[in-house]
Amino acid sequence: MIIRKIDTYIENFYSTTNKALLLTGARQVGKSYAITKFAKNHYNTFVECNFVKEPDLVKVFNNVKDETDIINRLQLFKHKTFTPNQTFIFFDEIQKCPDVLTWIKFLVQDGRFRYALSGSLLGLELNNVRSLPVGYIGETTLYPLDFEEFLCALGINTQVIDNLRICWKEKKPVDEFIHNQVLKLFHLYLIIGGMPAVVQKYVDTNDLIQVENEQKDILKLYKHDISQYNKSKQLKVNEIFDLIPSELNAQNKRFIFKNLKESARFDAAESKFLWLKNADMALPVYNVDAPMSPLKLNEKRNLFKLFQNDVGLLSSQYASGIQLRILQGETNINFGAIYENAVAQELHAHGFNLYYFTSKKQGELDFLLESDAKITPIEVKSGKFYERHNALSNILSTQEYNINNAIVLCNNNLQTKNTIVYAPIYMIMFIQKNNTSKELIYKADLTGLTNTTPHL
Repeated sequence: MIIRKIDTYIENFYSTTNKALLLTGARQVGKSYAITKFAKNHYNTFVECNFVKEPDLVKVFNNVKDETDIINRLQLFKHKTFTPNQTFIFFDEIQKCPDVLTWIKFLVQDGRFRYALSGSLLGLELNNVRSLPVGYIGETTLYPLDFEEFLCALGINTQVIDNLRICWKEKKPVDEFIHNQVLKLFHLYLIIGGMPAVVQKYVDTNDLIQVENEQKDILKLYKHDISQYNKSKQLKVNEIFDLIPSELNAQNKRFIFKNLKESARFDAAESKFLWLKNADMALPVYNVDAPMSPLKLNEKRNLFKLFQNDVGLLSSQYASGIQLRILQGETNINFGAIYENAVAQELHAHGFNLYYFTSKKQGELDFLLESDAKITPIEVKSGKFYERHNALSNILSTQEYNINNAIVLCNNNLQTKNTIVYAPIYMIMFIQKNNTSKELIYKADLTGLTNTTPHL
């Protein structure tokens, strides 16, 4: 059984609030499994209402009078008696029944049962109908397994991970044997990725052929989802999705519109890119005019790199046999695209908005992170010349950017030179947003404004 960070989140959520939880995310990342596992471990009665598997469930919400009417109908439909405080109700595939979101407020207010909601392609299906009842529902997103979760799934001792975390915090080298072993496991992660079913297949079999077959099945499911899109646009979305591996393999990794068969104009293709983004199938990394906070104000929407939502899926889209070549560390493979995809995926899961910077004069930075109004550049180096980074040096020497620190992720052990931390690529798992809560108190000056007789 794979242990996920979302398990702890769900535990904390239901122990600290009476709200319902809406769990979003791409297909096959384990949303339904996570909710089901929690509910079965904590409640005597678990009621799964899947609007895809049981399409007649939609009728339960037709012309209902109130929340009691809904509960009575559900009990009849499920042939179960719901016991107050002992029953957990899970509405899955809610994109097929948006009325659930209309009624969840009243079901939560009723207070007799606990609720969770999830579904597929929610970023698309509910975009125009979703109005979350504030105060009655919480929302979080589940991603593929990150590298730390992957290590735990393989059975790596948590003490090993804790020691690596200490090395990262104290900026000291890792034991050389541990470093080499974990680096090999990161290369394995590049092949397997973080889709739960794929990781479980590897844990159960250690068979990379079966792993690849599982990945191909997920890609077929994604293709099926694309085929359900607007018939006049689905071919273009499919073409963009298929181009991701080759575009990332190009020298600058930017998505080039002229490679599409039709119009090369961004405004003609933007909705198709947004479809893949909102379906959580792809991760755009947007270019900025300057590496300065706030990055959002410097964002250029028509210039971006497009990564896969899972590095294992990306690897499976390259030529057959690449798995062993990666594991054997063949130097003639362009690791750059795969490394960067893993980094983009990890940063996205850690809550960062994804940006990069490029300039004809200064060069290109792979990623820019923003936390507490400070910018940290990240360079990803898959080869042995990881200390060659002209663009990074140019940016650090530009005073107006006021950038004091940078990170180079590479295959070598951790070391610090001046303001640059050279860290093993696997330490991406420790780069987190600063969530330290701070008080922000401002008392307005009301002098002369609170008199009963105003100054005229």
